[in-house]
Amino acid sequence: MEIKQAVFHSTSLKTEAAREQGLQEVAFIGRSNVGKSSLINTLCKKSGLAYTSSTPGKTQCINRFLIDNSWIITDLPGYGYAKVSKTKRAALQAMINSYIRQAPGMVLLFVLLDSRHPLQQIDLDFLLQLGQWQVPFAVVLTKADKLSKTALEKQIEGFKQSLSEYWDPLPPLFYTSSKTGAGRKELLDYLGSILIFA
Repeated sequence: MEIKQAVFHSTSLKTEAAREQGLQEVAFIGRSNVGKSSLINTLCKKSGLAYTSSTPGKTQCINRFLIDNSWIITDLPGYGYAKVSKTKRAALQAMINSYIRQAPGMVLLFVLLDSRHPLQQIDLDFLLQLGQWQVPFAVVLTKADKLSKTALEKQIEGFKQSLSEYWDPLPPLFYTSSKTGAGRKELLDYLGSILIFA
């Protein structure tokens, strides 16, 4: 599968305004500053499509992009740490949870994790919550270029072992680098296998 066209579709602070019947949707989420927007830009081969920042928590809206006039990629706000008040953080989390559970066209949620660190409790808690909600998800390890091949393989194995304590079979797991493009083809091929087009 290859993305030929990607354009900005909409942004919203309210889940109701962002929902749209009829289009399949794939969303990206992860802790703040894990590289969601960068990965979206890499997948679409369009720098600047999704706004990137070195400041954690910069994405605070539901940003949606129309892909090939047929499906939607959604950039969700990061969960966990962000440079906002506790009240704002709680509101963001409530918005995220509501969207994930109620978006009518949601086909898959990519949960992005930093490949340089072992599975964190906040990430595990989020994944377990998705399991309880029966939301289909895949795990994407980002920033793979920051590790040597051996270190990356060790990290991947560590993630698999951690996840195997809770899932059998394991959820799909990929590694990517927005800098080198590693993992782009694998993600797109996977999307091609789950998206249904007339």
